[in-house]
Amino acid sequence: MKPLMPFTLLVALAAVPAAPTGDVVGDWIDRTVAVGYRAGVPPTMNARCVALVAVAMFDALNAIEPRYAAYRQHPRTAPGAAGDAAAAAAAHSILVRAYPAQAAALDSAFQAAVAAVPDAPRAKGVRVGEDVAAGLWNERAGDGAESPNTWRPTTTAGAYVPTVFPLGAQWGAVKPFALRVGNQFRPGPPPALTSKEWAADYEEVKRLGAKTGSARTAEQTEIARFWEYAGPGTYMPVARQVVDAKQLAPLERARVYALVAMAAADALVAVFDAKYAYNFWRPVTAIRNGDLDGNEATARDPGWEPFITTPLHPEYPCAHCISQAAVAGVLERLFGDTVADLALTSPTAPGVTRRYRRLSDYATEVLNARIYDGVHYRTSGNVGAAMGRQIAAYVVDNVLTPIR
Repeated sequence: MKPLMPFTLLVALAAVPAAPTGDVVGDWIDRTVAVGYRAGVPPTMNARCVALVAVAMFDALNAIEPRYAAYRQHPRTAPGAAGDAAAAAAAHSILVRAYPAQAAALDSAFQAAVAAVPDAPRAKGVRVGEDVAAGLWNERAGDGAESPNTWRPTTTAGAYVPTVFPLGAQWGAVKPFALRVGNQFRPGPPPALTSKEWAADYEEVKRLGAKTGSARTAEQTEIARFWEYAGPGTYMPVARQVVDAKQLAPLERARVYALVAMAAADALVAVFDAKYAYNFWRPVTAIRNGDLDGNEATARDPGWEPFITTPLHPEYPCAHCISQAAVAGVLERLFGDTVADLALTSPTAPGVTRRYRRLSDYATEVLNARIYDGVHYRTSGNVGAAMGRQIAAYVVDNVLTPIR
């Protein structure tokens, strides 16, 4: 299997035109992920842009040789158009709209990607890619991604509360790519605070997720640090390694990337819908207020701190868990659970490579990691993972399906 591109080289793709690898679709997926990190956008916006690029490349290639249901029907097919030019033009057109400050580097990368394509099929391909991208971009313009954060702090008149607003408060209302609505798979509420399940969750994260005095092993600490990383860099490289191992044709590659990217993007819409619906407290809040939950089995620790900085949004369900389960679920439904050898690196754990022989192991590790991090409970991870699998099944069964 092709080794994973190191994160530093991935980010470099955003700045300079890389040498073509023979997989134009995969190269532009890598570049899209890198450009988002380079721009410093939140994981939600990065995931949305990756999905836009992946879907645009799929629709452009599918317009040349239709084999699947289009995401957005192109007005005409384009026989004779160059697929590489169509895919590169679609990706480039989305990216220069999303990240205009990086247009010069993106223009150079585009010219390098199409330089070897003969003039006539290149011109046809570019026209198809640009048309598809423009239509998709315009269609998504009012999807809610740019809506302001109108979260209202809970307080009483005159009382101070922390003034850093939580993230993603409006994201649950963003129009999904494949789901009908963001709350389509909204789960039931978190465990009752008086329950044995809550006490078990509380004690596990208190014991394993502490910044100091934790019961974590050395490997568990490494895993915790590794999965502090978030966003498309944690899942699109997984899709690329699976695609590379299967040696798929360009259209099939583009379809896999599009299904994965849509499932991951929709998972974030779904999880933020649920997070703000339930507004459940994080471990650091719960453990420092353990005397307020009405459960005698949860002892308060006034000085407890999590291993990593707690993300600025409600706890339930786990966002990492839903994203990784959605991605693993799509790939598993397409190719099965067993993979030859997945290898991932993370900028939050320099020098560490995590390896997986099953997609389910990859998804399970991130669930455990968020407990080791001290920012999630096991029930939240299990619920998030279940949502991710539901989303994966829905996406694979309902969009970009083979033409019969």
